[in-house]
Amino acid sequence: MKTPTDTTKAPTTLTSSTFENLVQEMLVRLGEDPNREGLTATPERVHKAMKFLTKGYQEDAEALLKGALFTVNYDEMVIVKDIEMFSLCEHHMLPFFGKVHVAYIPNGRVIGLSKIPRLIEIFSRRLQIQERLTTQIAETIQNVIQPQGVGVVIEARHLCMMMRGVEKQHSAAVTSSMLGCFRNEEETRSEFLSLIRQRPNGV
Repeated sequence: MKTPTDTTKAPTTLTSSTFENLVQEMLVRLGEDPNREGLTATPERVHKAMKFLTKGYQEDAEALLKGALFTVNYDEMVIVKDIEMFSLCEHHMLPFFGKVHVAYIPNGRVIGLSKIPRLIEIFSRRLQIQERLTTQIAETIQNVIQPQGVGVVIEARHLCMMMRGVEKQHSAAVTSSMLGCFRNEEETRSEFLSLIRQRPNGV
């Protein structure tokens, strides 16, 4: 079952030949010769790349978490920070990338730590906007394990800003989603934000 915010739908499946014909036509329309040496295998490569970069449409985020739930008597903050994230923006289909920081306070159940990066992978391997990605991660954790609260912060750079448009090379977008006690309790929220800013010695 998908989360309430998971309104993205899997794209209509195209056969390999149809997809590759579309890429070949795009090359022609860009003024290229799709038969020249460097481009003859490009349609196939693009097809394989896009299948990988959008494979999240075929995966169930809630099922992933439900398969790694553990009952535990622990009610302190759990944080997994500096998780690498790569996605494609749905407006220009250009990459955006950065770090995701996730925290939650258990309410009798925890999830395997490795599942948090996998959850991020599922949602980021779709055409996205950063704001929706942030909310999907937080609400999926909240819906599945019903913790006391969840906090998610994403810091990302967008190639649609860096390579085109305003061409600001060092700009970054920061988004957050705070649910439960992370939204209602300033002390909890501040502790989370303080902890994700800390860096290990020597970094």
